[in-house]
Amino acid sequence: MFRRSKSETTTPVETDATDARAGGKGRPTPSRKEAEAAAKARAKTPRTRKEQMAAQRAARGDSSSKVRQAMKTGDERYLPPRDKGPVRRFIRDFVDSRFSFIELMVPLLIVTMVLGYSGNSYLAGVGNTVLLGTLLLVLVDMTMLRFRLRRELTRRFPDEPVKGTTYYAVMRALQMKFMRLPKAQVKIGQQLPDHYR
Repeated sequence: MFRRSKSETTTPVETDATDARAGGKGRPTPSRKEAEAAAKARAKTPRTRKEQMAAQRAARGDSSSKVRQAMKTGDERYLPPRDKGPVRRFIRDFVDSRFSFIELMVPLLIVTMVLGYSGNSYLAGVGNTVLLGTLLLVLVDMTMLRFRLRRELTRRFPDEPVKGTTYYAVMRALQMKFMRLPKAQVKIGQQLPDHYR
């Protein structure tokens, strides 16, 4: 009476595992970008002030690391606003492709200091004269840089304003080449392309 008949016994139901093995998982694998976006969406929003500060600090760190990398590679996407655009890129390349007398300043300052501390008044006077002569050469060089740069900007970018370009170029030229940021992308004497768009 309590026994089941053979016809009532249940047969095991086929699971979807065989279908999954045969035809895959039934959906495409998400790309890395989609997976990261989904992970960020699943992450809980910061609730406490401490969590908010930590999130802001992490975002700032990520942003500053991208800017630092862009300063080394010249990647326009992450450069600060003062360095963005084809005009600013041309100014950087124009300044970096020419020899500047400021490159001689550090060695000459060392020579001048050595001559000044030598105890000989004649040598100290020679050192001061060399230093003043170099400063005059730098001033003449910066003036020539301004006129040549304005001429090139007018020729290459006739519709762009030139306000602030002289200051940007002079500030870059007054730095030693290895200290310039963004890093120099051209060598001294290299021919510059006609188009910077």
